Amino acid sequence: MLTEDVFGNGDFVYRADDSCVAVPADIEFGEAVGIAVDSRQRLFVFNRGGTEPVMVFDQEGNFEKMWGAGQFVRPHGIFIGPDDSVYLTDDQGHTVRKYTTDGQLLMTLGTHGVPSNTGVENSNYRTIQHPGPPFNLPTNLAVAPDGSLYVSDGYGNCCIHRFSPDGDLLHSWGSSGIELGAFQIPHGIGVDQSGCVVVADRENSRLQWFTPDGEFIEQWTDTARPCNVYFDEHDNLYVAEMGWHAGTPDPQPDETGGRVSIFCRDGSLLARWGGGQNPYDAGDFIAPHDIWLDTQGNLYVSEVSISAGAARGLVGADCPSLQKFVKQ
Repeated sequence: MLTEDVFGNGDFVYRADDSCVAVPADIEFGEAVGIAVDSRQRLFVFNRGGTEPVMVFDQEGNFEKMWGAGQFVRPHGIFIGPDDSVYLTDDQGHTVRKYTTDGQLLMTLGTHGVPSNTGVENSNYRTIQHPGPPFNLPTNLAVAPDGSLYVSDGYGNCCIHRFSPDGDLLHSWGSSGIELGAFQIPHGIGVDQSGCVVVADRENSRLQWFTPDGEFIEQWTDTARPCNVYFDEHDNLYVAEMGWHAGTPDPQPDETGGRVSIFCRDGSLLARWGGGQNPYDAGDFIAPHDIWLDTQGNLYVSEVSISAGAARGLVGADCPSLQKFVKQ
């Protein structure tokens, strides 16, 4: 059911759908750490909870199937490529896997259970001593127009890795820090139509732009701990921002909480809503973690409402973890 309230402005106006998916009563739905839409407009939810973490819903939100039992240590990120390949990032398993939409494994990047050497202690990004090869707690993947695979790595590393479509490592770049081109949790990643790479540098609270080969271009700082990004067909950039209330040992309640921002490719702000004041309300958020669009321009936002919110006593376990915003 659509809410009466509208969110956004200008050409980016939405109503929230407060019942966008129907999860069967006998299936455990924990938190939607990632979401993506395939060419059939089916919604894929990467669920941190339950026995089979990949949940598939049709365009109307009806449950179709689920898969992935026993294959992931901790689900973290999902990306569906133009050929409907499903890429799933397992941060604590230190891998990214490629599947068909039916769950057939096609390729694995990284070695399951084996982190690279970065000198990190207890998964604390502040203790990273040096960049390392793939992977140490990777976070997300994006497919470039030329088929290259870019992986943000991660909680225990400070690098972006570029792979060929077949999974051969081509190039890595990055270091730990606050300087331009350095990262403190490269958490999300996207590639525009020209091949430029944008990285959600979460704990530096910025978006950093690079050439396909990793040459720094610019940074955008009008963000609040960005977690992931999505480009539409016009290269407008949709950003899921965790904000400063949740998912941090140093919360700043006077700053903005979770929100969604939409930017033009030149960095101009087109629309923004949320802020974390009432995270149970439609259109507000506790901890946005991923973002995706369907072909109708409808927007999906998933949140780590349990691990970043309920586990810290900010909300209850019943706080919504998935919202759909219907384009008006």
